[in-house]
Amino acid sequence: MEPNVKATEPIHVLVVEDEILVNEWVTQSLAEQGFAVQSVTNAADALGHLTSDPVDVLFTDINLPGKMDGAALARRARELLPNLPVIYASSRATMLAPDARVPGAIIVPKPYRPELVGRLLTAVLRQAATGVPA
Repeated sequence: MEPNVKATEPIHVLVVEDEILVNEWVTQSLAEQGFAVQSVTNAADALGHLTSDPVDVLFTDINLPGKMDGAALARRARELLPNLPVIYASSRATMLAPDARVPGAIIVPKPYRPELVGRLLTAVLRQAATGVPA
């Protein structure tokens, strides 16, 4: 499989997924594609990474444990990083009302293939940088 990103400038992806096996699977797959991946299982840990580590794209499940779900996490992330691209993932993606999404966010329905997610991550970051759809 050919990497989607340059080795000298990896895209930093924060994966937020509470299902451990899915988290490990997508994290490993994205890392194999050349992404710099950090993964957490809840919104509180994600906020810690957003304030202390480089994050180019937020890839979050909508249904997360704790007081904050993926939609609330994305809103808070955009307060911290206004231009942060956001991709939501959920088996119940259609249940997220359009007004609950951050502007420009994309929803990936579960189940998904990590290699396609890798292409999507690259495309949304390119679009955010240039303003032109990839």
